[in-house]
Amino acid sequence: MGKKFKIFDTPGKLAERLANQFKDTVNSSDKNFNIAISGGSTPVTFFKRLAARPFNDEIEWSKVHFFWCDERCVPPENTESNYGMTKSNLFDKIKIPPVNIHRIKGESDPNQETVRYVNEIENNVCSDENPLPRFDWIFLGMGDDGHTASLFPNKNLLFIFSNIAGVAQHPQSGQKRVSLTFDVLNNAKHITFVVTGKGKSKILSEIINELPASKNYPSAKVKPHNGTMEWMVDKEAAFYLL
Repeated sequence: MGKKFKIFDTPGKLAERLANQFKDTVNSSDKNFNIAISGGSTPVTFFKRLAARPFNDEIEWSKVHFFWCDERCVPPENTESNYGMTKSNLFDKIKIPPVNIHRIKGESDPNQETVRYVNEIENNVCSDENPLPRFDWIFLGMGDDGHTASLFPNKNLLFIFSNIAGVAQHPQSGQKRVSLTFDVLNNAKHITFVVTGKGKSKILSEIINELPASKNYPSAKVKPHNGTMEWMVDKEAAFYLL
């Protein structure tokens, strides 16, 4: 398959393994740890596990700086807000300094917010051999159409600032979103795709097996230039891979 690939019996077992991996990685770091997370329904189980014992007490949350891979252009109290989902399932249940939370302000004008968010990233996330920010860990999901973050099939970002983030538009609803670019995703030190559910199994199989159809899926275009990547999936998502 050519990729680091792990299959779990249930989303709960996946979340348990990922939470342990997260704790060990963060606690062994000797500096601030910059991560970018995704929204949607898939990360909820993982966030809830991090918010419960022992992880809520044992992870050194003061080190972790949270950014988002994308955000819908809605207020934080809206049920579609990625930040709002993370807040209710994780932040409200752990002790993390408010300055460590770098949310995308979905209630703001998307073009202006993209510029502000890029500046916040540049002021907090270091670069290495190129001028792009290099996140320590990026967590991605995959939609039923193969999209990731808010990078949709056959759709370009409407506005891009500094090759770091841009404004996306959902192909069906027309909803505006702010999203990181492929350039930034592929500059990460480590990427974990978390995919659950049988509805994504066919596309996942095409991507993992590098079939011709996978060229149409944004998730297949995530390939770190100088980093590592893994796929963590449940048995339902891996239906065509078993």
